[in-house]
Amino acid sequence: MSDCASRLDPSLHDRINAMTSRLLHERDGLADLIASISQGLLDDDRSENRTQLDEIENVIRALRDEHFMERAAHLRSYIGLDTAAPQGRLEAVAKRLVDQAPDAVSLTVPQIAAVFTAHPTFALADGVYEILTQRAENPEQPVPCLKTHRRPAPPTLAQEQALALAAILRGRDALDDLTEALLQEMSQRWSDEGSQVDPSPVILASWVGFDTDGRNDIGWWDTLRIRLELKSSQLHRLTDGLERLGLQDSALAMRARRAIEAVKTQHAACPTGKDAAPEIIKDFAQTLIACRDKALLDATELLPLFQDAAVELDDEARLHLRTIRAGFMNHGLGIARIHTRLNAAQIYNVARTRLGLTDDPALPSRRRVLLAKIDEALSDLKPRAVDFGSLLVEPASAARLMMTMAQILKHIDSGSPIRFLIAETESGYTLLATLWLARLFGIKDHQIEISPLFETESALENGETILEEAFRSSHWRDYLRANGRLSLQFGYSDSGRYVGQLAATNLVERLRMRTLSLLAEHGLEDVSLTLFDTHGESIGRGAHPFSLRQRLDYFSPARTRLAMREAGIGCRVETAFQGGDGYTLFGTKALAASTIATLAEHVADIPLDTKDPVYTRPDFASDFFSTIALDMGALVDDPGYAALLSAFGPALIDKTGSRPSARQSDAATVTRITHPGQLRAIPNNAILQQLGWWANVLHGLGNAAQRHPETFEQFATESSRFREAMDFARQALAHSDLDVLRTTIHQLDPGTWLDRAAKARSDEERQSLLCISHGLELLRFWANGPAMFRRIQADHIALRAAWPDAPRMDAREKLLHAIRFALIDRLWTLSTRIPYFGPRNSLTREAITNLILCLDVPRALHLLEDLFPISAPSVANLDFGEPGDAAEAAGFAREHEEIFAPLSRCFALLREVGVAIMHANRAFG
Repeated sequence: MSDCASRLDPSLHDRINAMTSRLLHERDGLADLIASISQGLLDDDRSENRTQLDEIENVIRALRDEHFMERAAHLRSYIGLDTAAPQGRLEAVAKRLVDQAPDAVSLTVPQIAAVFTAHPTFALADGVYEILTQRAENPEQPVPCLKTHRRPAPPTLAQEQALALAAILRGRDALDDLTEALLQEMSQRWSDEGSQVDPSPVILASWVGFDTDGRNDIGWWDTLRIRLELKSSQLHRLTDGLERLGLQDSALAMRARRAIEAVKTQHAACPTGKDAAPEIIKDFAQTLIACRDKALLDATELLPLFQDAAVELDDEARLHLRTIRAGFMNHGLGIARIHTRLNAAQIYNVARTRLGLTDDPALPSRRRVLLAKIDEALSDLKPRAVDFGSLLVEPASAARLMMTMAQILKHIDSGSPIRFLIAETESGYTLLATLWLARLFGIKDHQIEISPLFETESALENGETILEEAFRSSHWRDYLRANGRLSLQFGYSDSGRYVGQLAATNLVERLRMRTLSLLAEHGLEDVSLTLFDTHGESIGRGAHPFSLRQRLDYFSPARTRLAMREAGIGCRVETAFQGGDGYTLFGTKALAASTIATLAEHVADIPLDTKDPVYTRPDFASDFFSTIALDMGALVDDPGYAALLSAFGPALIDKTGSRPSARQSDAATVTRITHPGQLRAIPNNAILQQLGWWANVLHGLGNAAQRHPETFEQFATESSRFREAMDFARQALAHSDLDVLRTTIHQLDPGTWLDRAAKARSDEERQSLLCISHGLELLRFWANGPAMFRRIQADHIALRAAWPDAPRMDAREKLLHAIRFALIDRLWTLSTRIPYFGPRNSLTREAITNLILCLDVPRALHLLEDLFPISAPSVANLDFGEPGDAAEAAGFAREHEEIFAPLSRCFALLREVGVAIMHANRAFG
């Protein structure tokens, strides 16, 4: 395997240094460099060798690989692998946990969970992720010279599930190492007292294949099939462990193998594909039920067999068996616990159809009526029997999902509770309606953990009211007591893009403190809390940029943890590992062990009351974060901001998940958005990353800082909590550049191209530039963009005044942006050379040109290949019944060679630049 770093051509190295020097030292360095690269690419047309594009391609790859290796080094340091061996950390934290525990049983309560999600961050080819994690584990690992780091195609749901499972299995291996260390420490402290205790301070969960929010491509049988696969993985893990101990012939191993065979039969009968005939569903139902007992229904059924298997073992083997038992019992009949998710609107729909509750819960005037009616429905409820016929005919998606959960609990695993996450929760009615639906389908209160997701500004602002509305119902309070915990989820991608990341975290912390008060007010101090932070790996989605330890501390600050300890309320923290980026923290055995060690260390770190100024001076903190939220809200509503996100939009990035980011069509119609809410959160953040301006982290910060500049400086020095927030700004500023954003605005301005047309050296060049200007005039991205830019610029000037030594974008990252601007110039110029053709239905040459102006090059090329086939069909051997020599059997090979192929190549390089920028930012979106 060759190492690209050692094979960099010295002349290429000199070229990169010369270009970065221009950016650093020339007054108009960015604009001049773009013009120089663009002219070089244009000159390629006059040369047969086309060396300029080849050289630019080599520059892109060199910069990409440089940032890739920096990303690998950052991943290594992020989880602490560069400072200590993971096994030593696991053993040390195990000792701390045992020393802190009042008794052995207390260690059976999970304190933190890693949740694997399938958020669309699968931006790299699977092999590139492997190289990244191997390099992170071993900095001496060579990095091969690859043509591209991009995925060959978007991942399917099955591929996402396979990647998640691989990460989970490495996580389980690391958990076993932690468990073994815990058991050794427990045996020394408590002797026989802890012999039947399965410690579980850290657990794993997954919602891959169970998240139906915003997607209709996951059928209920897909969910059941994936759940059976998780069960099969868990059982295979058990038998593999027993075989290593020589227990393959034990009653425990034989029972587990019988269960594996039964699950295999169930899985084989499960439908696949988009549709399933009733007969297939009937056969599956009968097979699932017939094999239910043989396949096991509760992990605890194996406890007596575990005890029997341990009788003849020596101490070392017994320790290994206890480790296996703990991992099995703590996760039930699945390799990880499961979360499901849907949208609150789906809950409202099923309540409307089944209960006739047609009022809008978003209207305060009607909410009280709805709350009274749903409370009455809970009082009068009579559970309904669910079978697979019910699932087959049920039209409401929320009802189908709840029925699916009921069937999992009845026929696959009755002993493991299921988390039921509800996106966009805006009312206590949502929680009560979900409880009604669960009870309607026979799900017991201890089997389902209903969790609102607070992710919008209104939900975070009014979260206390939302919870209070539910708490007033005796049914909800009874549910909480029976379940034993209140589960809450906090979303950072959506909340951050609407109010700014810094303000969003402040709102989340405030809501957590208010939740403690609510539990006390309603006499629910014996109910534990689960606080699930759903974030990504980037600052745009809430992750602290410098270390996993700081990330956990940022989400669960000392103040809230101390408040919970003082109130005597148990709390489990859950943290997300989203998609391809998140799985890298579990990418190898060493990485997974370091990550698990960090999670366990967070549990063991008892917070101290620091008297942080953020809390002792709440007036400044409130004004500071409120100012950010107000300014970010104003930017989000600015039509120029929507135009900026929409101009190039998702065309800057590859599709990175199995869920669509926007609707696609085969027509030559430009997809426009009028508000950021029409984009999904992750593509929204990824576009900002690619545009070179982290608006959702930075905007409003300047205005907030200039209101109290001296206090801002004091807090930045004296408040650890405030510095954590400023770390996000540091990272954002290190990867944001106002000149880059300004160039995007200029590039979309028709006047820029008119100015260039006025200076054109030939009629052909002039007409090409005028054509681009005309297309941009029609698209009207320019109408509101300059005013929006001035809004951002004014805030940034204020920030630089308050924070003079704030970081700036590195010149080598800025060079990537310069190259991409030049590639866009080239793409747009090539688009003006597309041959004219008569309109075909609604398809015109202008429409295709507009697609390319918006960088939707793949769709444009797809249409062009139909319009201009590279070769005519062969008819030489066909007899048409009469003589004929009128046709000239010529295709459009010249157009393909001179226009379409260069379009395709330049666009591929543009996307490769996007990958390099992503590496520089260390995460997608």
